[in-house]
Amino acid sequence: MDKLANYNRQGAIDVLSERLEFERTGVELYDRILEAMDLSNDPEIEAMREEMEDYRDEEKEHEEWLEDQIRALGGDPDARTRRVQLVEAETVGIERVILASHATIPEMFHALLAAELVDNASWSLLGNLAVEAGDDEAEREFMTRLEEEARHLLFVTKAVETFTTREVLGEPVSLPSTA
Repeated sequence: MDKLANYNRQGAIDVLSERLEFERTGVELYDRILEAMDLSNDPEIEAMREEMEDYRDEEKEHEEWLEDQIRALGGDPDARTRRVQLVEAETVGIERVILASHATIPEMFHALLAAELVDNASWSLLGNLAVEAGDDEAEREFMTRLEEEARHLLFVTKAVETFTTREVLGEPVSLPSTA
């Protein structure tokens, strides 16, 4: 991360802090969806739970890794930078849907899809920044997390497609699962 930070240390810390805030939110969103899934009597939703828990754990690992990177650069992972405040404002709608007590699991997944799209684009941005800075190590780390996020996005997209197909076409389509 040093090569990237050599250009603008505070700027690097700020973009990492932005990503950290989003990952923290992601963990909270996954936790809420997992709670809702635990209350479901739908065996297909229950079959999705293990994979969703794995993705939640990856989000948590991303959070912890980002905290370590920010500290290593001399930053405070709890600082409310401008980019952190931007993410807080941007995620209000997604949080409002997923954290609402009346939200259905399909509605939660729909909102999670929006979050995963942003998550993927943001890790890609960090990877591109590392490429521009010539920081091969940072690029590898960012791209590893982007690959994980791409799996999350694919799974959530498939779930949303399936929920929508069931609702609109009334077809009995199986939800994605590793089972």
